Amino acid sequence: MNLTTIDYTFIFIFFSITLGIGIWVSKKSKQSTSEYFLSGRNMPWWLLGVSMVATTFSTDTPNLVTDIVRTNGVSGNWVWWAFLLTGMLTVFIYAKLWRKSQSTTDLEFYELRYGGKPAKFLRGFRALYLGIFFNVLAMAGVTLAAIKIGEVMLGLTPIQTIGIASVVTVIFSAIGGFKGVVYTDFLLFFVAMIGAIGAAFVAVNHPEVDGLENLLTHPNVVDKLSILPDFNNKELLISIFIIPLAVQWWSAWYPGAEPGGGGYIAQRMLASKDENHAIGATFFFNILHYALRPWPWIIVALASLVVFPDLASIKEAFPNVSDDKLGHDLAYPAMLTFLPSGLAGVVLTSLVAAYMSTISTHLNWGASYIVNDFYKQNVNPDASEKSLVNVGKIATVVLMVFSAVLALSFTNALEIFKFILMFGAGTGLIFLLRWFWWRINAWSEISAMVASGIFSLIFYFNSEYLFGKDGVFESYWQFPLVVFCTTIVWVLVTMLTKPEDDEVLINFYKRIQPKKAGWLYVLDKAKEKNIVIDEQKETVNLGNGLLAAFIGCILVFSCLFATGNWIYGNYTIATVLTIISLISVYILLGLWKKIKVHFL
Repeated sequence: MNLTTIDYTFIFIFFSITLGIGIWVSKKSKQSTSEYFLSGRNMPWWLLGVSMVATTFSTDTPNLVTDIVRTNGVSGNWVWWAFLLTGMLTVFIYAKLWRKSQSTTDLEFYELRYGGKPAKFLRGFRALYLGIFFNVLAMAGVTLAAIKIGEVMLGLTPIQTIGIASVVTVIFSAIGGFKGVVYTDFLLFFVAMIGAIGAAFVAVNHPEVDGLENLLTHPNVVDKLSILPDFNNKELLISIFIIPLAVQWWSAWYPGAEPGGGGYIAQRMLASKDENHAIGATFFFNILHYALRPWPWIIVALASLVVFPDLASIKEAFPNVSDDKLGHDLAYPAMLTFLPSGLAGVVLTSLVAAYMSTISTHLNWGASYIVNDFYKQNVNPDASEKSLVNVGKIATVVLMVFSAVLALSFTNALEIFKFILMFGAGTGLIFLLRWFWWRINAWSEISAMVASGIFSLIFYFNSEYLFGKDGVFESYWQFPLVVFCTTIVWVLVTMLTKPEDDEVLINFYKRIQPKKAGWLYVLDKAKEKNIVIDEQKETVNLGNGLLAAFIGCILVFSCLFATGNWIYGNYTIATVLTIISLISVYILLGLWKKIKVHFL
């Protein structure tokens, strides 16, 4: 792929603006950890919502979607579309709870919800477990995609790609802090969206594709178009549809789709102006994330089946690509090599934007864990705000180095996606229930983390011995088995260990005031101690919240599927789905009046 002067100009201008924003906000970001990691808790919903979706607009996501579509068709995307269910619960139930906790990170929540040494250990352990282990895995997937894009589009070696991509991102992330990340995310989202749409337009008009109509009737594509899986294909139906919708969405911890919210999603909710802005931000994110983004990538993936029908054709076109990086996810950057001058610069800039947005968020989020939840709590409790910010900058560099090294050992994005899902299987239900059931304690979460890791490794490395060489049983039940075993362990541990101290539980309820049905024991204890709690002042209306979450899912799915059917030319179905989405909007507006927080 040959870039011209105009392409390099786009890239240079983008880098200049990004670094300029980082330097501009750096002075205020240095003032405190609250400014560096949460921007003073004064961010509006629309800016945070765009920032959330820009973070998930990473370089590995179009590669992942392409891998899924080429392997299992458009319906294969249910493995991540199913996470909309937990996303909507976060919007209408958990967003207000998070914002009301007033935590700096979601891990600070642990010493609010739990007490004593177990809570302190849990907070520190999860800071390293999530901030380093899971965070580095997620960043490795993004960096792996950048490596493949560099190999295919620019002819760069993996080391060259990592060096170029990471240096600017690390400098920007370390200087600007959270505010710099959020401000640039706003720019990055639009650049990335323009690039994705431009790539889809070029892919459809490739000479071998010859337009949308020919694409949709091509023999390599026709059996990949269905939005719902083939109900006659039992293995595919269970693995990509039934398990994600029945089990995965509530049971697995995955960055950006944590049950009940967490990670960088929680970080942005905690940075919002108030509870209403936290709700608005997460709702806006879910609409953009699920309804708006996927189709440009899907179109490119479908077109790639015409131009590069198999891995051999990709290898033939790009012989310099190393065998250990050859996979179906390479088809996305391969299709981008056909972009004309000018648009090539825009699309390449959009990929750089997507990379920087995701990596900068993960670096800032991971560093916040290391600084606030490990270093400050266990290493240097008396550290000044300035020294804590400096530790955050050092952590930013170290995390980038770890993820870059790990990226060199993986083959494709789908491999990393499945591994992260499996390793967090079975922990999600705790994150949903800990706000509403007083009996869950620190040992519940500790045992769930340990059990999930152990069972995942047992099933992953012994799959042939446990499930047989054909792997059929494995593909059906490996994930649900980890969930089942992990859930049994943490429930038993919860019932066999001592509950949290009454004082801890009472203080948590007074601050958060969740649904009182699961906290009657605590309310009785408060009465015994003559502690006054306004039992009528609950943070969430669970009935209206669940109804709004349900209608929200209908809205987003109807928008997603209406878009697909408009593209496919199924105008009757598309019109019906569009009407359903408009009705859903009307119902949600009525529910919002009952859900939103009214401030004095």
